[in-house]
Amino acid sequence: MTTRPDRNPSDLPTIRGSVPPLRAWLRTFLIGLCMGSADGVPGVSGGTIALIAGVYERLIAAITAFTPGRILRFLRALAPVDGGVDIRGAFSELLEVDIWFLLALVAGVATAVVIVTRIVHIASQETPALLFGFFFGLIAASAIVLLRSLTVDSPFQIGTGVVGFLLAFYVSGVSTAATNGGGLALVFFAGMVGVSAMILPGISGSLLLIILGQYTRMSTALSEFVDALIALVTGGPTEDVTTTAVPVVTFILGGLVGLFTIARVVRRALAYNRRATLAFLVALVVGALRAPVVEVQEKVGFSTDVLIAFVAAGAVGAVFLLVLDWYAVDLDLDKV
Repeated sequence: MTTRPDRNPSDLPTIRGSVPPLRAWLRTFLIGLCMGSADGVPGVSGGTIALIAGVYERLIAAITAFTPGRILRFLRALAPVDGGVDIRGAFSELLEVDIWFLLALVAGVATAVVIVTRIVHIASQETPALLFGFFFGLIAASAIVLLRSLTVDSPFQIGTGVVGFLLAFYVSGVSTAATNGGGLALVFFAGMVGVSAMILPGISGSLLLIILGQYTRMSTALSEFVDALIALVTGGPTEDVTTTAVPVVTFILGGLVGLFTIARVVRRALAYNRRATLAFLVALVVGALRAPVVEVQEKVGFSTDVLIAFVAAGAVGAVFLLVLDWYAVDLDLDKV
């Protein structure tokens, strides 16, 4: 390995010396598991879990550290030109984005999301009334918690809230069959919106997927992709992996784009007019209460038994969210 002439090799970090202790890895991984579990269900935000766990500021700092300049320096360090490949120089750029923390956190989030989406995939087929009733309770309680933390004191803020409510109410009423036919462009957009929202405290990325009619679709797609991978290991065909990977990869690519674009736009909007932006985001949650009802109506219809199951599951979901909020009593939207 050669180094660039403008770098002092002794000043650059080594990979072995930068690896955190196993205990730190496990703690971050467990936080990722909790965040992923929260991100996997609507009404609960992974960003809220990050706040409770005390890693939210570190997560935002790591994400915002991914700048075009840093990416170019990383690629230039790996290019066999201008003095040769500089592995340690490239690695130093990765350390600037807190790479070990991100790897452990993402591993935990991904593990939890795979498990949760598997449960959702099965429940949406076997007991849709219970599943979406539970989601309705989560969303309703989340709306109450967020509205309690929100202060609106101008016509503009009220207007942004009304727009957010009407937008969510309308979009969440579109039939699942119609949104499933939206193609990969809609999947990409859902990834942009859903993943970027996952890092915002109080706003659930899964909730926005439900509004867009993509939650059940992506849960099913991820489950099928994991099944295809397992089958491949046991001698199954590669064609199944390739086919099922398309929507999953499209969603992930959209999520990466959203993470570095929409998430930044939202945070700038918060900096520009925090209360109006929060009014819009919270109103999305309220308007989304229509989505679980539409899902149950389409899948099984509402009878007396279905309604009882829906309400009971909703009560469980609401209690779950309120208990979580009790542990996050210090969450103040005006300070996020």
